[in-house]
Amino acid sequence: MRAVAYREPLPIDAESSLIDLDLPRPEARGHDLLVEIKAVSVNPVDMKVRSKVAPEPGTARVLGFDAAGIVREVGSGVSLFRPGDEVFYAGSIARAGTNAEYHLVDERLVGHKPRTLGFAQAAALPLTSLTAWETLFDRIDIRREVPGAAPALLIVGAAGGVGSMAIQLARRLTDVTVIATASRPETKAWCRELGAHHVVDHTASLVDQVQALGLGAPAFVFSITHTDRHFAALADLIAPQGRLGLIDDPQQVDVTLLKRKSVSLHWESMFTRSVFQTSDMERQHEILGEVARLVDAGTIRTTLAETFGTINAANLKRAHAFIESGKTRGKIVLEGF
Repeated sequence: MRAVAYREPLPIDAESSLIDLDLPRPEARGHDLLVEIKAVSVNPVDMKVRSKVAPEPGTARVLGFDAAGIVREVGSGVSLFRPGDEVFYAGSIARAGTNAEYHLVDERLVGHKPRTLGFAQAAALPLTSLTAWETLFDRIDIRREVPGAAPALLIVGAAGGVGSMAIQLARRLTDVTVIATASRPETKAWCRELGAHHVVDHTASLVDQVQALGLGAPAFVFSITHTDRHFAALADLIAPQGRLGLIDDPQQVDVTLLKRKSVSLHWESMFTRSVFQTSDMERQHEILGEVARLVDAGTIRTTLAETFGTINAANLKRAHAFIESGKTRGKIVLEGF
C-alpha cells in the first residue's frame, strides 16, 4: 500500500523530510478496524512528532492522526462497526499513522462519519473536536459555574482547528459568553463567523481588552497556543476559583501565580485515553457520535479551510510548512491517493 513517512527528524524544507513509500497492507485483529483511508487532515502534532521523534533505526514512521474512510476488515473482538461503514476518527500517537492507503485503529476511538459530510469535510473534525470537547466538558467543565465569576470563556488562539471547534461547542451547547483571541482581520472574522461573542487581539494586552468588555473576570480560560507568553496575563484576568485548561507545550510557566486565586490548571491530551488504554476509552467513540449528530443537525459545522490535493509527500510537506508558518485558520485536508 502507498504511504508517506519519515526516517529521521528533519526541517520540512529538507528533501527527505517526508517520503513516499510502499508498505505491506496490515490485517485487523482484536478490537481493530482496517480502514481504507479516503481523506486525512494535518495537525500541529504531526509537526511536533516529525521534528522531534526519531523512528527506530532502519524504520520509517507514518504520521497522520485525523482520517475519514471506509471499514474494510474488522477484528474478532469488534462489536461497534462492520465492513462497509463510513467512519471518521483520530488515531493513537502510539501506533502507525493515517497517511497510508489502509490503517489499523481501535474501534473505541472511531465514530460513524456524519451522513451530511463528504470524506474531506469529515476528516477535518476528529482530533480538534475531541480535544475541544474533552477540554471544555471533561477538564475545565464549563457547564459547572464558578461562584461569583462571569460565565465567560476566554479561548487563546481561537482561529486554529481546536479553537474553531471550541468556539462552536461552547456557543451552541452552553450559555457561556465566548471571548476569542485572534490577531489578523481574516482570523478575527473567522472567529466571529463561528459564533464568538467577542474577539480580542492576543498581540496586545489581554488583561486590558478583556476588562474593557465589562463582563467581569471570566470563569474559564482555554489556552491553545503560546501559553508561556500569556500565562501571567491569564493568571491576572481569570476569576478566583476559575479553571484554566491548556494543550500546548509551554517551556516554562510559573504555576504559583494561580495559587492566591485557587485557580485549577487542567492539561488535555486527546491521546491519553488511547495511549494508556483507560477504562473509559470508548468515550471517544461516544463523543464522535455526538459530534456527527450535531453536524447532521446543522448545529455545528466542519472547520475545513483548505484542501491541499492528494495524499503524497509533496503535498504533505506543503501542509506541514503552512502550519509551521502560524498563518492557518481552520483545518488543512488532503484527499485520496
